[in-house]
Amino acid sequence: MTRNVRFWAQDKERMLTYFEIEVMHLLNWMAAFSSDDRGGITRLLYTDGWLETQQALEVKMASYGMMTSFDHVGNLFGIMQGEDVDAPSIITGSHIDTVVQGGMYDGAYGIAAGLLALDYLHKHYGKPKRTLEIVSLCEEEGSRFPLAYWGSGNVVGKRNFEQIGHLQDANEVYFVDAMHRCGFGKGTARDSRRHDIGAFIEVHIEQGAVLEKEGIAVGVVDTIAGQRRLKFEVVGESNHAGTTPMHMRRDALEGVSMMIQALRLETMRLGSPLVATVGSLQVQPNVPNVVPGKVVFTLDARHADETALDGFCNWVMKEFASIADGRRLGLSGTEWFREEPVPMNERLKQQLDDVCHGLSITSKRMVSGAGHDAQMFEHICPTAMLFVPSRHGISHSPEEYTEPRKLAVGVMVLMELLYRLGYEEEEL
Repeated sequence: MTRNVRFWAQDKERMLTYFEIEVMHLLNWMAAFSSDDRGGITRLLYTDGWLETQQALEVKMASYGMMTSFDHVGNLFGIMQGEDVDAPSIITGSHIDTVVQGGMYDGAYGIAAGLLALDYLHKHYGKPKRTLEIVSLCEEEGSRFPLAYWGSGNVVGKRNFEQIGHLQDANEVYFVDAMHRCGFGKGTARDSRRHDIGAFIEVHIEQGAVLEKEGIAVGVVDTIAGQRRLKFEVVGESNHAGTTPMHMRRDALEGVSMMIQALRLETMRLGSPLVATVGSLQVQPNVPNVVPGKVVFTLDARHADETALDGFCNWVMKEFASIADGRRLGLSGTEWFREEPVPMNERLKQQLDDVCHGLSITSKRMVSGAGHDAQMFEHICPTAMLFVPSRHGISHSPEEYTEPRKLAVGVMVLMELLYRLGYEEEEL
């Protein structure tokens, strides 16, 4: 029972209309469980709203004819059992948690898209050859506790209970206590670690403005960018703003301003996909009539190529030191966060390119500057990631929005890939 892309294309308009209605229904339904009084969505790990949403999703999955299963950290799986019970599963999905006062699309769209794709395939083509699953991952954002990718990290063996024993949220609630309150924890359900995943596909809003600006429907993620986060301390001398001549000053803030300018110029010279951001700046004594004596600031640098990223960070250290020395300023810098670039699976990327071409859907390969659960799954199985446009590139905000038709296009592309992997004799 093979259906080629040309035949899908005949039904494209009807299917897109169906998916745009249904995807908005699901997204609005999920958003209603965790809306806050400021117009956003706040669904933090192991809160009442989070638990209510996961439990409602379990009922929804069951209503679509799926077997459901929680693991012991609260990841929820909907399972469409395949004919070959020994074949590894094909999984799609994303995370259910949000940032504080976030939007209704980040994470939730990947879950809604997976639900609709699997439901449509099951209704029209019955049992797949390989098992297909949808996952609502319990956490990705790190918004409540200082640890991200708790859901996918446990599935792939990169997170464990030993890492959370000392962690508390802003209200001094222990991670472990919050988890137990929701009925999860070691031994409460099956172990999260999976060794039977043949592929993972995540559909997500872009959270940037590239696709919208270029008028492209789909982004096929080539690589999830690596990240380096550094903290710098620049020390000069606080002194009177009126009586200290300019040539005698050791102005820490002036030195930092030159570092930031040099950073921007070098980043622009090297070009995309490199980005660098000074996101936090603390000035002491931070009063109008005193020359700043100390500044502490952060640098977030990202690139899809590890060698290029390391080379840039080495340049930063040397350039900042040169600027500091020329102004008689003290400088110290430390790296406090590091993630390597994660390329997505080449074969799956090519399949997504082929699907888009066959359906006359515009697409482009692109780098994801943001981190995603897909980068965790790539450690254990072939992984792909698909973007749809975000209006004005806004995300992590109540203003987050993607047009229903653009969401529907993502669902359709996902469904075609899942059909190939689940129903046809596609080699994994």
